[in-house]
Amino acid sequence: MSTLQAVRDYALTLPRSYEAEVRGRVRFRVGRIVYLGFSRDASIMGFAFPKEWRQALIDSEPHKFLMPSLSDQRWNWVLVRLAEIDDAEMRDLVLDAWAMVVPKRVAAPYRVNAGAATTGRSGI
Repeated sequence: MSTLQAVRDYALTLPRSYEAEVRGRVRFRVGRIVYLGFSRDASIMGFAFPKEWRQALIDSEPHKFLMPSLSDQRWNWVLVRLAEIDDAEMRDLVLDAWAMVVPKRVAAPYRVNAGAATTGRSGI
């Protein structure tokens, strides 16, 4: 089971990443772009993820992954229940989400270094 604190500890190590609070909810951003967001009770994490792969991800593990609200489906976004993932999978999801919003040259060294530590979803 992963937690908001574990996400925070990892996300804040990534270049250009910072934490913000928006309407009482924790968000992580690069510049003005939100790449992670949490429900008020921090049990659900939303993260940047390609729309074209979203349904396949949800269908693969529907107990973990959820479709975002109808208004958020226009964005590259999906939800995960933090209680259903371990810290290794959380780091993989966070890294992929962060890599979607930073320049490729910034993400490249992290992709190479994370390859051995990820659970296999990296490679967006």
